Amino acid sequence: MDRKIVGGLSFKGGRKDQFFFSLLEFYPDRNRWFLNSLLQTKGEKEHHEGDQVITDWLNQLPINSVVVDFPLDLPACQTCLLTCPGIDLCPDESVKTIQSKISWLLKQDKNWQSDNPKQYEKDRNRDEEFDHNRDTISKSPSSYLMSRSFKRRLKKGYLPYWNRPIDLWVWCHYYDQLLDIFNGIYDSFGQSSLMIQSRFNYLRRHIPAEIDLYESFSPMIMIELLRAKIITKKDIINLTDIHLGIEARLNIIKAIEHSLDIFIYDKDMENLCRHPRAFDSFLLSIAGLVHRKKKSKEIDDWAKADQSHFIAPNFSIEDSL
Repeated sequence: MDRKIVGGLSFKGGRKDQFFFSLLEFYPDRNRWFLNSLLQTKGEKEHHEGDQVITDWLNQLPINSVVVDFPLDLPACQTCLLTCPGIDLCPDESVKTIQSKISWLLKQDKNWQSDNPKQYEKDRNRDEEFDHNRDTISKSPSSYLMSRSFKRRLKKGYLPYWNRPIDLWVWCHYYDQLLDIFNGIYDSFGQSSLMIQSRFNYLRRHIPAEIDLYESFSPMIMIELLRAKIITKKDIINLTDIHLGIEARLNIIKAIEHSLDIFIYDKDMENLCRHPRAFDSFLLSIAGLVHRKKKSKEIDDWAKADQSHFIAPNFSIEDSL
């Protein structure tokens, strides 16, 4: 019988950081997912030994798919051999498509402002008023009307040596929420040092060909959990608090465990709460679980998700999780 096993591996961090591998397995006799293992590289191991531990896991365990938080494809500039004419004249089709998409979004906003400037300004003022009861988490940043911060991001432009098409898709759906809740945004290579890139490329060559490799983003996963009303914004904000972080992770994990009917052993629960990297790996494995159930969000063709294998989970549909 084919075993359903998905893994999550958070790859952010520095050279000395420990890695946690979250492994979820489906047990048909109980019709339930279990956190089968939460494996980690030990702190006392040398760097190359830690790499060996990860590749051993991937080669020895019967894993169907692994979700990482690292870019799985490269920006256009890194594979281009042309004499560069500049971003505005770039002949790469993906860059031209993204530039055109950004221009269209900005032009649409400008047309709305020109057609009815008084109503536009009225809506703008109302949109920027603080309203505790307003549902800001479900609003797409690219919908009418786009926030000033999102508009500034678009005007800064798309950098094909730094961004990929999937970046714009994430901005269009999560930019304001990422800025508001996490005080950050998504950039493909914005949080990746050259050392981490080299390390991942080395490890990727040792991943068995039969394992499907996917990419996701833990803050985006938490936003989707929040949109589905599985977790609370308060717990997400408390994650960065030195005193409240452990309790916040516990609340989030318990909520996921209950809503998605996942069994987690007490020892693994303790490690998930104590180690932020383990927590991130668990979120990535959850995204893999949802994707396996074919509950991921549809991503526009122009975002080239088929190249990045990017997953945006949808937790709103709960019936077959």
